[in-house]
Amino acid sequence: MNTTKTAFVVIAEFEYPLAHRDEFLELCRFDGTRSVADEPGCRQFDVNTTGESPDQVVLYEVYDDAAAFEAHKLMPHYKEFAAGVERLGVQIRSLRFFDRQHP
Repeated sequence: MNTTKTAFVVIAEFEYPLAHRDEFLELCRFDGTRSVADEPGCRQFDVNTTGESPDQVVLYEVYDDAAAFEAHKLMPHYKEFAAGVERLGVQIRSLRFFDRQHP
């Protein structure tokens, strides 16, 4: 079976102080909304939480390719997000990259 790379996927897992939960989740939603609206190479940006770990969030992001993700990191909304990560004491638990494969 032949497969083709069709997208670049980023899965970023963060842990944050519970005292900053609402502020950090709002920052994640802002980054996601602006990414999809302002970046032609951003196809999807989901903010995911679970009641089992209320101090964690997982971002699931889909880009056309790795270059589109690199362009994302230059955007003003991303820079605001990155500054918030530092200011709020958020820890990056995991950052993984995948090539989406479809037959």
